[in-house]
Amino acid sequence: MDSKFAHNPYYVKAQEFIASTDLMSLPLGKHVIDGDNLWVNIVDAAQKDTSTARYEAHDDYIDIQIPLSGPESFGVKPRSSCVSPDGMFNREKDIIFFNDPIQATEIIPVTPGEQITFGPDTAHAPQIGLPGSTVLKAIFKVRAV
Repeated sequence: MDSKFAHNPYYVKAQEFIASTDLMSLPLGKHVIDGDNLWVNIVDAAQKDTSTARYEAHDDYIDIQIPLSGPESFGVKPRSSCVSPDGMFNREKDIIFFNDPIQATEIIPVTPGEQITFGPDTAHAPQIGLPGSTVLKAIFKVRAV
């Protein structure tokens, strides 16, 4: 568990759900765990190279992402370091995208079953991998408190 979020009851609940659930057995789609406070999306995500992956950030939710069927890499950098927003922040979808290029030093590989967590202060570019391939993954949306 990421100690940075240990005070957040929804993050704790997400960790309990992860520990007690076979994520591979969940069907594709959204699974509500605690209303608008916590849910998981199971998706078959198309992988991209670094030239097409985009940084994103959220205000109201923490992301816990877990590749399930294969490895996935993520571009990661402080949100405050992003300099090229792609439009305005979308409040309804709680997301902003950035056109900042992804540097090799910003890429973190994640193995199947391993978690990576992004708070509102961290920009992340998911789905970096072999273009044309897909990875089954779990994306937890955890209300930031």
